[in-house]
Order: sequence, then C-alpha cells, then structure tokens
Amino acid sequence: MSYRKKIDEYMTGLIQVLDEIDRTQVEQFLKVLSEARSKDKNIFAFGNGGSGSAASHMSCDFNKGCSYKKQKRFKVICLNDNIPAMTAYANDVDYNDIFVEQLKNFMRSGDVVIGISGSGDSENVIRAIDYAGENGAVTVGLCGFSGGRLKKKADVVVHVKVNDMQKIEDIQFVLIHIAMQILREEE
Repeated sequence: MSYRKKIDEYMTGLIQVLDEIDRTQVEQFLKVLSEARSKDKNIFAFGNGGSGSAASHMSCDFNKGCSYKKQKRFKVICLNDNIPAMTAYANDVDYNDIFVEQLKNFMRSGDVVIGISGSGDSENVIRAIDYAGENGAVTVGLCGFSGGRLKKKADVVVHVKVNDMQKIEDIQFVLIHIAMQILREEE
C-alpha cells in the first residue's frame, strides 16, 4: 500500500491554507509582540490540547530563542504549563476558569494576552480573553475554522480559515516560528 497520494493531498492542502493567510493579520501579531518587548510587558499565552502545546512552545522560543544575549527580553508565560495550578482551579473552581484565575494573579494593564484555540470557542480561552480585554490588556487570538467567538473578541486576530484541526495546529506553530525568526533579529 502506498501512502503517497494521501501525503501529497495533506501537503497540498497545507500549502493552500498557508497561501490564504492574511499577511496583514500576521504583521499585526508581530507588532504587538515587538511592542510588548520594547515596553517590558508580559505576554501570556494559553490554549487546550495542541493549542496549549503551541503556547508552551512559544514560551520556549521567545524566552530563549528571541531573548538570549539580548538587552531587551521577551517575558512569555504559558498559563497551561502550570499543571498544579490548572488542576487546582479545575477541581475547586471550574475548568473554564483555569486561565482567567491565573491572569488575575499576574496580568497588568498593557500586558499581552494570547488565546490559542482551533475552534475559537474554547470557553476557558474566551473567559480569559474577556477578562484581559476588560482590564487593559492587548488581546490576541489565534484561531481556525470560522474563528468562533475568539475572532470577534480579540483585538488582534490571525484566523486560519480551514476546517481541519491538524492543519490549524500546524499553522499555529508556523506563525510562532515566523514571529520568532523575525523578532529575534530586533533589539
């Protein structure tokens, strides 16, 4: 059995989705990140499942890859990396509050809050974006499918218009790597 046809279909579909991404949205995303570093603001990133993995990866890439040996450094905090805090809030409060409650501890006006959600409708992501927006943060949404509520609520949105979770997650990582490679050259 050959898998070649299916491999080609996936790669061709991924290239098509990449070609359709609004470059202006990506540029706005980079500008928000760059400004956060220049103003010494925190950046909070979070998501569920594969989107949470992207948030965790972003924290690593920006805190080390974009900041090592630099005078001005990124300060990226991935809220889904603190498993004990997440499970405590999920168990004792509500799973939908696992991100917003952490923001209440650390977020300050002017910080950047990045919600990553394939569907754009993850309730815990939406609650955190709502709180951040109501309390002076710049909100960013990375979403797919129709964009969901996240597309309507975030200040800056990069919308991956495809109904395929794996391609959405692939592109979440691509967006993070684009930002990392471009912004690590700035000081």
